[in-house]
Amino acid sequence: MLTERQILILKSIVILFTKYGHPVGSKTLLDETDIDASSATVRNEMVRLEEMGYLQKTHSSSGRVPSKKGYRFYVDYLLHPTTVDHDKVETIQKAFDNPFFQIDEIVVKSAEVLSNLTSYTAISLGPEIKESKLTGFRLVPLNERRVMAILVTDKGHIEEQIFTVPKGFDLNNLEKIVALFNDQLIGHSLVEVFKMLQEDVPLLIHKYMRTAEGMMELINGLFMKAVRERMHIGGKMNMLDYSDNMDIHQFKSIYSFMEGNQDLASLLGQQKQDIEVRIGNELNIEFLANFSLISATYDVEELGTGTIAILGPTNMPYSKMIGLMDVFRNELSKKIIDHHHSMDDY
Repeated sequence: MLTERQILILKSIVILFTKYGHPVGSKTLLDETDIDASSATVRNEMVRLEEMGYLQKTHSSSGRVPSKKGYRFYVDYLLHPTTVDHDKVETIQKAFDNPFFQIDEIVVKSAEVLSNLTSYTAISLGPEIKESKLTGFRLVPLNERRVMAILVTDKGHIEEQIFTVPKGFDLNNLEKIVALFNDQLIGHSLVEVFKMLQEDVPLLIHKYMRTAEGMMELINGLFMKAVRERMHIGGKMNMLDYSDNMDIHQFKSIYSFMEGNQDLASLLGQQKQDIEVRIGNELNIEFLANFSLISATYDVEELGTGTIAILGPTNMPYSKMIGLMDVFRNELSKKIIDHHHSMDDY
């Protein structure tokens, strides 16, 4: 159980360290705060907080820095989100002023804007599309071997992919596949469509042609890509800005991790609160032990729920970042809802 003085000292050290990035000593505490105690008393309290695991001492300084446990206590019990100033709110709003033709374009933009605002790595997942229904499917020949596949959902999502057809495939069969897909799959949810592609559709296709195996694998990949949650990353290289103590192996591990969308989706997981903070070992990934993740959900009416997140060092200014994330998620939600309604008007 921490005393009021210990809580004040811990809170002050977290704020000063995230502000200046230097270990905090008793003199700095007394100069920068209104703590009413002698220098000796403050030093003794800092020793007690270190013994309890809330602070840790660095080798190069007599000052203290917060431990993961100290950050956790601060975030859970002491943090008050900073109010975002009007100019920054306007910056966010203006960033979304550009005309967008697809919801996915807004999601991509949100990762870029959030990474620029925070100087951290930003992750943006679009609204869930697992209940989206297939409304259109096309296969467009580009040349003798190249075909573009296009699918459209009722949620305004468009997926397209160019691939090479198997040798010996008769491009005249493309019209048969498109006709079969439109007859059997249009109006079904993407989850239902993917299931039908595994079970019913191959049997029907083989009734018409004998060279469809390679095509089915390619088309399956397209639909699987559409079923997955939409994820985009902004500011991957921002990691370099706070990697002073990171060796090359750790950096390679982190960058490889950032390239894997499925791994990132697993990192975000299922949120129980609108805004959540996971610190260090709570991410359950060894090479992210000195990082923190702040994630926030945003609701988009019938389209579902999306997620935005920032991945940065454990000494990030949590109150400032949480205040910003709350404003950002609301602005992103409004933009996507407005776009969706404008598409309904056409």
